[in-house]
Amino acid sequence: MKINADFSQRAVQQTQELPWIDSPMPGVQRRMLERDGEEVARATSIVRYAPGSSFSAHTHGGGEEFLVLEGVFSDEMGDYTAGTYVRNPVSSRHTPFSNEGAVILVKLWQMSPLDQTRVVIDTNNQPWKQGLNEGEQIIPLHTYETENVALVKWERGTQVKNYAHLEGEEIFVLQGEFSDELGTYPQGCWIRNPPGVVPSRFTEQGSLLYLKTGHLG
Repeated sequence: MKINADFSQRAVQQTQELPWIDSPMPGVQRRMLERDGEEVARATSIVRYAPGSSFSAHTHGGGEEFLVLEGVFSDEMGDYTAGTYVRNPVSSRHTPFSNEGAVILVKLWQMSPLDQTRVVIDTNNQPWKQGLNEGEQIIPLHTYETENVALVKWERGTQVKNYAHLEGEEIFVLQGEFSDELGTYPQGCWIRNPPGVVPSRFTEQGSLLYLKTGHLG
């Protein structure tokens, strides 16, 4: 299966318009944003766990990265409330479940085997730092070689000039919306821009974003 698998091409998905697709486990459904492979695949997805659902024990041969969007997501290592960012490195193993239900943004098979740092960050308790632009604040989440992951907050009226991401960027809009010369991106929108120059951006109402850069070169 291939969905937005050509990283040289720009991709935009209004995720709330995508169908929920059943996984092999009852009560666990996915909205597929990008995918290269079958059940074991390089993938970026929105995954929904119904209350009381679980997934069988499995090993992440290519690592796992997720951000909890709603509810409480759990495994044998802990409970992760909305706003928690987690990285499980290559060859890690767990048995995920959710007692009350959860929605997560998850990325699979996208880590270097040399990046063996497990990361758990409750972003609700992290301080915001001044970004490069006026009206911009960030919470750094992880850096490895050229890859950088952060939450980015733009205040109302923030303008971000065009700049170059030489190894690409990926955005998921958590709150609000922003616009550029190519369109407007509301809450729930996923955007992947290939390496190159990023259009200038503007937000009238403010935005909260998951931003990943430097991983598509």
